[in-house]
Amino acid sequence: MAEKIILGLSENIVVYGNSKSKRAVARIDTGASKSSIDVSLASELQLGPIIKTSKIRSASGNGVRPVIRAKIKLKDKTFSGLFTLATREHMNYKVLIGRN
Repeated sequence: MAEKIILGLSENIVVYGNSKSKRAVARIDTGASKSSIDVSLASELQLGPIIKTSKIRSASGNGVRPVIRAKIKLKDKTFSGLFTLATREHMNYKVLIGRN
């Protein structure tokens, strides 16, 4: 049986890019089905390519966002997952981790 990881409302993570990595604080949001990452952070780390688009519903309305695969380190474990690209510069957290 897999060991459960207990997370808080926010967690320190490392986002891995093509040639460098960057520490960030991620918001853990169990109410969000998808994870998202700030467009400027994704650009800085040269994340990509865009592999598909995804329909999203958020507090700011419905829309379609590009999706990339990114690798993060959370609680000493490394995960690879899909992240929608969003403009999160006006938000406190550059990365949002959803339940999927």
